[in-house]
Amino acid sequence: MVIAPDGEIGYHEAPAFRIFLRQGFDQKPKRMVADLIGVSYMSTPGLATLVEALQQSKKLSIPLVICGMNDRVRAIFEIARLHTVFKIVGTREEAISL
Repeated sequence: MVIAPDGEIGYHEAPAFRIFLRQGFDQKPKRMVADLIGVSYMSTPGLATLVEALQQSKKLSIPLVICGMNDRVRAIFEIARLHTVFKIVGTREEAISL
C-alpha cells in the first residue's frame, strides 16, 4: 500500500492525510509506504499524523516505511529527531522491496 500525498501537509491538510493513512491500514496491507516525494513542506500536524501512523503500524504489525523526502522535509524530521524512529529510505522502489 502506497500513500503519496502532494503539496504541503500543514494544519489544514493533516486531517485528510490522517484519513488516507487510516484507510490504508484498514485494508491490512503487507507494508504501508508513505511516499513524500510530492510533499514540499510538512508542519507539526503532519509530523504528528505520521507518528500516529507509526503507532498504528506497530499495533497492527504492519511496517511503515517513509520514502521520497526532499531536503526540506528531511530537515524537519531531523530537527524533531524522528529520523531515528521511522524507517526511511530514498525511493519508493526501495520501500516496496523491503
